[in-house]
Amino acid sequence: MRRLLDWAPAIAWAALIWTFSSQHFAAESTGHLLRPLLQWLLPGASYETLEQLHWLLRKTGHFVEYFVFALLVARGVRGRASGWQARWGGYTLAIVFLYAALDEWHQSFVPTRTAAVADVALDVVGGAAAIALLWWRARRHNPVRANPAL
Repeated sequence: MRRLLDWAPAIAWAALIWTFSSQHFAAESTGHLLRPLLQWLLPGASYETLEQLHWLLRKTGHFVEYFVFALLVARGVRGRASGWQARWGGYTLAIVFLYAALDEWHQSFVPTRTAAVADVALDVVGGAAAIALLWWRARRHNPVRANPAL
Protein backbone atom coordinates (compact mmCIF):
# COMPACT_ATOMS: atom_id res chain seq x y z
CA MET A 1 0.00 0.00 0.00
CA ARG A 2 2.85 2.33 0.84
CA ARG A 3 4.46 1.86 -2.60
CA LEU A 4 1.12 2.66 -4.23
CA LEU A 5 0.99 5.91 -2.28
CA ASP A 6 4.49 6.73 -3.53
CA TRP A 7 3.28 6.25 -7.12
CA ALA A 8 -0.19 7.81 -6.79
CA PRO A 9 0.88 11.40 -7.62
CA ALA A 10 2.75 10.24 -10.76
CA ILE A 11 -0.24 8.16 -11.87
CA ALA A 12 -2.59 11.10 -11.32
CA TRP A 13 -0.26 13.42 -13.26
CA ALA A 14 -0.01 10.87 -16.09
CA ALA A 15 -3.82 10.89 -16.29
CA LEU A 16 -3.73 14.69 -16.48
CA ILE A 17 -1.17 14.54 -19.31
CA TRP A 18 -3.42 12.05 -21.11
CA THR A 19 -6.28 14.54 -20.77
CA PHE A 20 -4.08 17.30 -22.22
CA SER A 21 -3.65 15.06 -25.28
CA SER A 22 -7.35 15.20 -26.02
CA GLN A 23 -9.12 17.23 -28.66
CA HIS A 24 -9.98 19.89 -26.06
CA PHE A 25 -6.33 20.89 -25.75
CA ALA A 26 -5.47 21.06 -29.44
CA ALA A 27 -3.78 24.28 -30.61
CA GLU A 28 -7.04 25.49 -32.09
CA SER A 29 -8.81 25.06 -28.74
CA THR A 30 -6.12 26.63 -26.59
CA GLY A 31 -5.83 29.45 -29.11
CA HIS A 32 -9.41 30.49 -28.40
CA LEU A 33 -8.41 31.05 -24.78
CA LEU A 34 -4.84 32.28 -25.13
CA ARG A 35 -5.10 34.65 -28.10
CA PRO A 36 -7.57 37.04 -26.41
CA LEU A 37 -5.44 36.98 -23.25
CA LEU A 38 -2.27 37.68 -25.25
CA GLN A 39 -4.02 40.46 -27.19
CA TRP A 40 -5.10 42.03 -23.91
CA LEU A 41 -1.56 41.77 -22.49
CA LEU A 42 0.08 42.94 -25.74
CA PRO A 43 -2.45 45.18 -27.52
CA GLY A 44 -0.05 46.28 -30.26
CA ALA A 45 1.24 42.81 -31.11
CA SER A 46 0.77 41.51 -34.63
CA TYR A 47 -1.15 38.32 -35.39
CA GLU A 48 2.17 36.58 -36.20
CA THR A 49 3.64 37.62 -32.84
CA LEU A 50 0.58 36.32 -31.02
CA GLU A 51 0.81 33.02 -32.92
CA GLN A 52 4.50 32.69 -32.01
CA LEU A 53 3.73 33.37 -28.35
CA HIS A 54 0.91 30.83 -28.44
CA TRP A 55 3.34 28.27 -29.91
CA LEU A 56 5.96 29.14 -27.27
CA LEU A 57 3.44 28.76 -24.43
CA ARG A 58 2.35 25.38 -25.75
CA LYS A 59 5.94 24.14 -26.02
CA THR A 60 6.74 25.51 -22.57
CA GLY A 61 3.76 23.50 -21.37
CA HIS A 62 5.38 20.32 -22.73
CA PHE A 63 8.57 21.04 -20.84
CA VAL A 64 6.82 21.93 -17.58
CA GLU A 65 4.33 19.06 -17.58
CA TYR A 66 7.11 16.50 -18.05
CA PHE A 67 9.39 18.29 -15.57
CA VAL A 68 6.68 17.81 -12.95
CA PHE A 69 5.97 14.27 -14.17
CA ALA A 70 9.65 13.34 -13.74
CA LEU A 71 9.68 14.74 -10.20
CA LEU A 72 6.65 12.62 -9.34
CA VAL A 73 7.97 9.51 -11.10
CA ALA A 74 11.29 9.90 -9.28
CA ARG A 75 9.35 9.95 -6.02
CA GLY A 76 7.71 6.68 -7.01
CA VAL A 77 10.98 5.11 -8.13
CA ARG A 78 12.86 6.23 -5.03
CA GLY A 79 10.09 5.37 -2.59
CA ARG A 80 10.98 6.40 0.95
CA ALA A 81 14.74 6.12 0.45
CA SER A 82 16.90 9.18 0.92
CA GLY A 83 19.90 10.40 -1.02
CA TRP A 84 20.34 9.73 -4.70
CA GLN A 85 21.26 6.79 -6.87
CA ALA A 86 22.02 7.14 -10.56
CA ARG A 87 19.77 4.20 -11.41
CA TRP A 88 16.78 6.16 -10.03
CA GLY A 89 17.48 8.86 -12.58
CA GLY A 90 17.83 6.27 -15.33
CA TYR A 91 14.56 4.56 -14.43
CA THR A 92 12.80 7.90 -14.19
CA LEU A 93 14.07 9.09 -17.55
CA ALA A 94 13.11 5.79 -19.18
CA ILE A 95 9.55 6.08 -17.82
CA VAL A 96 9.34 9.72 -18.93
CA PHE A 97 10.52 8.81 -22.43
CA LEU A 98 8.13 5.86 -22.76
CA TYR A 99 5.16 7.87 -21.53
CA ALA A 100 6.02 10.83 -23.77
CA ALA A 101 6.21 8.49 -26.78
CA LEU A 102 2.92 6.84 -25.78
CA ASP A 103 1.32 10.27 -25.37
CA GLU A 104 2.38 11.37 -28.85
CA TRP A 105 1.18 8.05 -30.30
CA HIS A 106 -2.17 8.66 -28.59
CA GLN A 107 -2.32 12.12 -30.16
CA SER A 108 -1.91 10.57 -33.61
CA PHE A 109 -5.41 9.11 -33.19
CA VAL A 110 -7.03 12.40 -32.12
CA PRO A 111 -8.39 14.17 -35.23
CA THR A 112 -7.34 17.69 -34.19
CA ARG A 113 -3.92 16.67 -32.84
CA THR A 114 -0.66 15.68 -34.47
CA ALA A 115 2.14 13.53 -33.14
CA ALA A 116 5.64 15.00 -33.24
CA VAL A 117 8.98 13.42 -32.39
CA ALA A 118 10.19 16.92 -31.46
CA ASP A 119 7.56 17.04 -28.72
CA VAL A 120 8.83 13.75 -27.29
CA ALA A 121 12.34 15.23 -27.27
CA LEU A 122 11.09 18.35 -25.51
CA ASP A 123 9.24 16.22 -22.95
CA VAL A 124 12.39 14.21 -22.27
CA VAL A 125 14.43 17.40 -21.88
CA GLY A 126 11.90 18.57 -19.27
CA GLY A 127 12.23 15.24 -17.48
CA ALA A 128 16.02 15.34 -17.66
CA ALA A 129 16.03 18.86 -16.19
CA ALA A 130 13.98 17.61 -13.24
CA ILE A 131 16.35 14.68 -12.72
CA ALA A 132 19.33 17.05 -12.86
CA LEU A 133 17.66 19.25 -10.24
CA LEU A 134 17.03 16.26 -7.96
CA TRP A 135 20.61 15.06 -8.37
CA TRP A 136 22.00 18.54 -7.69
CA ARG A 137 19.79 18.94 -4.63
CA ALA A 138 20.78 15.53 -3.23
CA ARG A 139 24.44 16.24 -3.87
CA ARG A 140 24.19 19.62 -2.18
CA HIS A 141 22.50 18.17 0.90
CA ASN A 142 24.54 14.99 1.18
CA PRO A 143 27.58 14.79 -1.13
CA VAL A 144 28.49 11.21 -0.17
CA ARG A 145 25.06 9.68 -0.89
CA ALA A 146 24.61 11.66 -4.10
CA ASN A 147 27.70 10.15 -5.69
CA PRO A 148 26.49 8.64 -9.00
CA ALA A 149 28.85 5.69 -8.52
CA LEU A 150 27.03 4.57 -5.36
